[in-house]
Parts: sequence; C-alpha cells; structure tokens
Amino acid sequence: MADPSSYRPKPGQIPDSPGVYKFRDEHRRVIYVGKAKNLRQRVANYFQDLAHLHPRTRTMVTTAASVEWTVVSTEVEALQLEYSWIKEFDPRFNVKYRDDKSYPYLAVTLNEKFPRVQVMRGAKKKGVRYFGPYGHAWAIRETVDLMLRVFPVRTCSAGVFKNAARTGRPCLLGYIGKCSAPCVGRVTPEEHRDLAEDFCDFMAGRTGTYIRRLEKDMMQAAEEMEYERAARLRDDAGALKRAMEKSAVVLADATDADLIAVAEDELEAALQIFHVRGGRVRGQRGWVTDKVEAVDTSGLVEHALQQLYGEERGDAVPKEVLVPALPEDTEAVSQWLAERRGSQVSLRIPQRGDKKDLMATVQRNAQQALGLHKTKRASDLTTRSRALEEIAEALGLDTAPLRIECYDISHLQGDDVVASMVVFEDGLARKSEYRRFQIKGFEGQDDVRSMHEVIGRRFKRYLQEKERTGEWEEQPTDTPADGPAPTGPVPGPAPTGPVAASATGPAEDTEPREDDGRPKRFAYPPQLVVVDGGQPQVAAAQRALDELGIDDIAVCGLAKRLEEVWLPDDDDPVVLPRSSEGLYLLQRVRDEAHRFAITYQRAKRAKRIRTSPLDDVSGLGETRKQALIKHFGSVKKLRQATIDEICEVPGIGRRTAESVAAALASTAPAAPAVNTATGEIIEEDDGGSS
Repeated sequence: MADPSSYRPKPGQIPDSPGVYKFRDEHRRVIYVGKAKNLRQRVANYFQDLAHLHPRTRTMVTTAASVEWTVVSTEVEALQLEYSWIKEFDPRFNVKYRDDKSYPYLAVTLNEKFPRVQVMRGAKKKGVRYFGPYGHAWAIRETVDLMLRVFPVRTCSAGVFKNAARTGRPCLLGYIGKCSAPCVGRVTPEEHRDLAEDFCDFMAGRTGTYIRRLEKDMMQAAEEMEYERAARLRDDAGALKRAMEKSAVVLADATDADLIAVAEDELEAALQIFHVRGGRVRGQRGWVTDKVEAVDTSGLVEHALQQLYGEERGDAVPKEVLVPALPEDTEAVSQWLAERRGSQVSLRIPQRGDKKDLMATVQRNAQQALGLHKTKRASDLTTRSRALEEIAEALGLDTAPLRIECYDISHLQGDDVVASMVVFEDGLARKSEYRRFQIKGFEGQDDVRSMHEVIGRRFKRYLQEKERTGEWEEQPTDTPADGPAPTGPVPGPAPTGPVAASATGPAEDTEPREDDGRPKRFAYPPQLVVVDGGQPQVAAAQRALDELGIDDIAVCGLAKRLEEVWLPDDDDPVVLPRSSEGLYLLQRVRDEAHRFAITYQRAKRAKRIRTSPLDDVSGLGETRKQALIKHFGSVKKLRQATIDEICEVPGIGRRTAESVAAALASTAPAAPAVNTATGEIIEEDDGGSS
C-alpha cells in the first residue's frame, strides 16, 4: 500500500487549466482516468487526509504510485480525451459498463455494390446502416422476413451470391419473390440500391408513406380488375403493418430519442436504454457495473453517454437524449454530442407527459435488472471470496490470490508438445490473458522439462517488461548478465502530449522509456502459480522462478489422481476437504488449463496430418497440386502411378512428374491416423491439402 504523500505533486506544479489526469500503480499500469475544469483543484482533492476520502477513492490513491496530467484547451476536449484514455487503458478504478452478451443489430451494408440485409454483432463498420439493438436475433429475422415481401433486398452471403451469378440461377428467395435477384440481373445495381434505401427509410420510422402508397396502388389495381395484383399489394401492406406492430407506438410525435435510466445502490448500478425512433421503441439494452469509484447518478449518466456515443456518428446519435440526472458539465457534454451528430442534440430530464411516463417504464426495467443481477451474483461473490480465502489459508499465503495463473503440458506420445497458461482474476476466468506455448528447448516427451521451460519463458518476459518500464534500476556493470536483477523500484516517465507534466515521487527519472500504460502480455505477476501435476512439476516450476531471482510468487500443483495440492520442498501434500470451495476453484482452474492446452495440441496435430508430401515438390503450385489430386483421387493412388501416367495430367511436364514421383517415393506411407475422440481412421483421400 503506497503513501499518497510520496508522490504528491509540489505546490503550484499543477496548472489550473482544463485537462485530464491519470493515476498509475507501481507497475506503471493506468488505474484511474479523470477530467477536470481546473486540474489543480481536482487533483489536490485526492491528497487530503485519507480519513476524509471516500473508501473507494482511498483504495485508489493508496494503490497508485504516481499521477500525471495533460492540459487541453476546452472542456469538450477533456471529455473526448478522457473517453479515449478509458477505452485505451481500461483502468480498474473507472466505472465501465459491461454486458454479458453482444446485442444484435439489423444491418444494411450500403458500402457494397449490392447492399445486403443481415444480422450483425460487434464493432460497427463504416458505410453500414444499423438499426437496433434488438434483444434477440430471431426478432430481427422475423421483422426482415415480413419486410422482404415489399423490399426484396439481397440477404445472401457473398459466396452464395457469387455462385448464383456464376450458374445463372437465383436462390430460393429469388424464386418465391423475397429477393429481387440482382445476382442474375433481374434488377440493375441502381434499382437494387433504391430498394435498400427504401428499406432503411422504413426502418428509420418513415412508415406512413409506404403504406399509403401500397394502399393506393391496391385500390387502383382493383379498379382495373387486376385482382391478383391487388391481393398481393394488400398482403404487402399487411406485412408492413405487422412489422410495425412488433414495436408499439410510445411517443405520438414521431420522436427520435434515447431514454437512459439508472438504478443503483452503494456497490453497483444498472443502466437501461430504450432507443425510440419514429415514436416507436426500436431497441433496448442494459448494462450492470460495479461502482469502483466514488460517483453519483450524474457521473454514471456521463460515463454512460461516453460509452454509448463515443464511437457513433450522424443519425446514430439521436436528436434528443432523456436522462434521470444531468451530467456535471452539461454544456460540454451537449456540445460533444452535437459534434458527433453534426447538429444540435437536446440533453434533458423529462418533466411531464408521455416522455416522463416512458422514462418511468425504463426506470422500472433498470430496477428489475439490478435486482435480478444481485440475486444471481450474491452467492457467486460470497463463494468466490470464500474460495480464495481457503486457498490462502491452506497454502499459507499472506493475502488471497486475486490473480492465479495455471499451466498445463499437452502432447500425443511425445509429438506436438505444447503448453497452456490460463488466468483467473477474482475467481473468474480472464480469457483475454490466456497464452499458449510451443516447447522449443528439446524434442520428445518430458513434462518436467517442459514445465520448467514454460515457466522460465513466461517470467523472463515478465522481468523484461519490468526492466523496460523502469521498475528496476539498471544493473551495475559488474553484475553478471545471467544474474538476478535488482529489485529497487524507480518512478516512470512523464506523459506525452501537447502540454504534460507528472509527479512521480521523491526520486526523479529522466531516462526516456517507451511506456504507455497499455496492458502488456506478460507484464502482470500472479500471486499464485498452479501447475497441473504433482511434486516433480511443482519442483520444476519453483526451480525456474529461483533461477530468475523471483521469490514473491507462490507455487503449487494439483495432482489429478487424488486431487492433492503439492507445495515446493514439502514431502507431503496438502489435502483440502472434498467440499472445499478452494479445492473446487483450483479444479476449475486446472481443468480450464487442460482444456486450453489439449485444444491447441489437437489443432497443431490436425494441421500436421493435413500436410501433403506434395508440399515439398519445388515449383509445384497449389493449382497443379489440386489438379493431381483431382485426377488420381488421393495421394495414395498418385504414389502408385508411373511417371507417364502423371504426365497425362494437364499442366504437368515430364520434369515435374519426375520430381513428384521422387518426392512421393522418398516419403514412406504414414500409418493411418486415428481420431482419438471417435476411434475413426482418418483416410488419406482428402489429398492432404494444407
């Protein structure tokens, strides 16, 4: 725990201008980002008596080891820079709204020659028009199925489209009238784009025009006694009305607005957003977050606005945003939203009428989401905390191991030897931190040597990151190159930017270092290393750490036979009760490492099996390889062919045929591969293409 006075800026060192500040921990990770109209006043508030600080703020300043700031010209620039840094550095003490799923959108790819209607998730792409988000993908497909009667836009993939264009036959939707079949030229690219734009207009809320036009055409067709056409137009109008009924009218004045509601308690907050377009609710989504910083409702709203609209442009930012509380810098936030939309955006609290009633509905949804989340998570939080405490007690650790790394070795009879590293933080898997290794130091089967190599490589990278970021002073010239590095921490670099300064503690470091605070692959040490295995594997892991001079990371192993926990230099294992939550967590960590390792090993083996002897033939490209396989049917039959028979393949000359025959003759037929999961023999008839 750091003393904030050790890195407190000197009086008058902080400017009184608008800006953004960053707190970093001892590993130079950015742990908190904030903005201020007056940097001097805001940053000074963090260095008052710890007893007067909010508990979360007190935890943050005692975790930090330095503070930096960047001056900007306006509050809007500060808002934008704060958002960019939060997204870039992912600080642990900033409120971040995370969801357990990716919401689907209805997307129209207007950036293609023939726009396509489809379901999309994830990051938004330039030139694609999005509608939603929707709660379920099937809701999008139902809506699209109804609308394709009137707007027969392409929905097929690029492969299906190209195949239809090549064969001259449209897909089934083209035959039943739910696609205009631009693939076979039934409509021109311009006519198809007009259909796609009409589809977008209807989805954007301009519905009345199309329904009135269909009804008018229906009446005209009936007068002209074209009853089949009139019936089809009637059905088209009915389909559009049913599509509209799926999103009920909530605001009579065809309003485009987003309504945001927040439900919170001391520890968590739930956010609900209703997207209203053309007076109808077109989408809904929600987030739940831990209140890791001292923040009120207005602060939660400001963070939500940043994360909702930080990547949006144009119509994706609505004309009106209704919130339960205005942000502290309402004018700056409104200006920032207006810049992203390209026109004025109204940011306000609804006071009366339909909008206030709808806001109450959104608020009820937020309250329900928070209640449901707390019900689901309460037992998980308690269980995870108990599991970590039990592990700490059983292994004799000073504190609960908040970051656990587990390693496993996988191979098949000594071939394709690989290793996995999985990471659990606060008892939960952190898959973005998973890593996998190929064993390079030797060949063959030796789990103990493999474990020693993997642990050594991982923590050598960790030490390199520490030296690079300046946590250690440089070694004196008389220190052996392979000796342990000194452990004295020194402060890090000043930030980069137009106008920047930093306070890094009593010592000063003028050496420029390449460090930006972003998460590094191997920069963070665990409190506990778990290896899959018994005493030999544990000893190998501990020996690797000792060779690197690392003595502050605990090591244990979990043996599969009796689920015993082994510690270095102990002749007897630690036996945790079968009902222990700590043992259950260690088992989950070990099983996840095993799953990750064997998945990688099987992928490498499958790739090796698919390798063809033809790959080694000089001058034989992929096209001629495929021609040979197609002509003979398999590598096995090609191996039995004569040089004259090989020359019969179009494009294969005698010299190439001789090279092919020589390559196949020098490669003995491999034993048939067996699928270990099913017991099936993997035939060679696929030609071994790689």
